[in-house]
Amino acid sequence: MLRPVAAALALVAGAAALAACTPTIDVPAGVDAAEPVCAKVVLMLPDEVGGQDKVRASSQATAAWGEPGRAITLRCGVEPPAPTTQDCQSVDPGIAGLGTFDWITSQDDNGWTFTTYGREPAVAVQVPTELGGSQPTASLIDVARAVAEIPTTSHACR
Repeated sequence: MLRPVAAALALVAGAAALAACTPTIDVPAGVDAAEPVCAKVVLMLPDEVGGQDKVRASSQATAAWGEPGRAITLRCGVEPPAPTTQDCQSVDPGIAGLGTFDWITSQDDNGWTFTTYGREPAVAVQVPTELGGSQPTASLIDVARAVAEIPTTSHACR
């Protein structure tokens, strides 16, 4: 029979071994990642986004869900977009009290990038083509409560 101390050490060693198997996704930090509100955003993020489980991200104020080469990523503290003619979408997450979120949208061969408009610091969410399916904005609904930690200062899509 294991003594309590030995049992605790075995448990810690087992947890460390499992953590070593968890991938880390390389996500560059935003220029304003050190803003205190970004810490609040990251703490509020869900364990699952777009049907993908949360994994470790490499930088401050970032998060990732999925696996290397195929992950949804979030970066808080990115440069807020200036007024633009790029596609802008107002997304209503359907969560009482949150209202709509304005996102500047761009798409390329790798997938979609959504950047908040009217929130400082801004948040960027990247959704790879393989995970976006026919509704890439679904991931934005999953992170809405966390992004709501940053107050809205203006609206672009109205």
